[in-house]
Amino acid sequence: MKIIKTKFSQAFRNNCLFAVVWLTAFFPGFGLANEKIIPEAHKHHHGMAVSRQKINTAQESSIIHNGIKQASHHAISMKETSMPSTTRDPHAYSDGYGFGPLERPKMGDEDYLGSAIVDRLESVTARGDTSMTYDWQAWYGNSYDKTLVKAEGEIEAGTFKNARNELLWAYAVTPFWDTQLGIRYDSGKGTDRGWLAFGVQGLMPYWVYTEATAYVNEHGRTSFRLELEYDWLLTQKLILQPRVEMNFYSQRDDSRDISSGLSNVEAGMRLRYEIRREFAPYAGIEWASGFDPSIQNIRRGSNNFEEIRFVAGVHFWL
Repeated sequence: MKIIKTKFSQAFRNNCLFAVVWLTAFFPGFGLANEKIIPEAHKHHHGMAVSRQKINTAQESSIIHNGIKQASHHAISMKETSMPSTTRDPHAYSDGYGFGPLERPKMGDEDYLGSAIVDRLESVTARGDTSMTYDWQAWYGNSYDKTLVKAEGEIEAGTFKNARNELLWAYAVTPFWDTQLGIRYDSGKGTDRGWLAFGVQGLMPYWVYTEATAYVNEHGRTSFRLELEYDWLLTQKLILQPRVEMNFYSQRDDSRDISSGLSNVEAGMRLRYEIRREFAPYAGIEWASGFDPSIQNIRRGSNNFEEIRFVAGVHFWL
């Protein structure tokens, strides 16, 4: 009987083991076939890792869900909200914004201003004779475009010996230079003449004041005038001013004491004292060389003359 019972027990155990293996193979969740075998010492850590993995997965799912929910809510809000009819086109403001009932503000360079400066108003003494010389200019306009009037001449014995008058349009091309275009009219002794004028006026480096103008008239005559001045501040009020003026002509004109080429030169020094910035008397000395057809210089074989002039006058501006 023992032998029979023993064989029966072994057969029963074999059949049960076979059944467990079969169920595990066909139903993985039933048994431990797919479960990793974890040592006892690491089971605690493994449980924490599994828990963290589950938490992270839940958080990611929540974030994705919330993002989709917010995007959907924003899209629905945009659809439900209509843009007002007065909304400004972002591409239509290139002409600037309007100011409504307010007046458009005016920039400083748009104001029209005017000024006049008398550079020289002086008495000239040379070879015992006395005459008066004037040199002034006035302008009106804005910072870029001005109407400019220039006048220079000499009065002797109560009459105009010569006079140069110019009416010009001045346009600022740089902060220190203006271009000028206009007309010039010469009167006084001899034949009156008209010219078309084009030139520049401004400050060269080191603050050298410069006027350079070319002229042409209806008879084909051409001329060029250059004037240079520099204000050397000995003190804040005492100023020494060197000055040079030259005139060139293409043709000789005896009626106006003009020779071809370099017709006349004036170079001198004037010392002025500014009682105020707007008003300054001065005195100085000047060397002049010119042309006079009535004078024959035998030694040089020409009609040129040279003289030293003493000048005293006033410089002022308004």
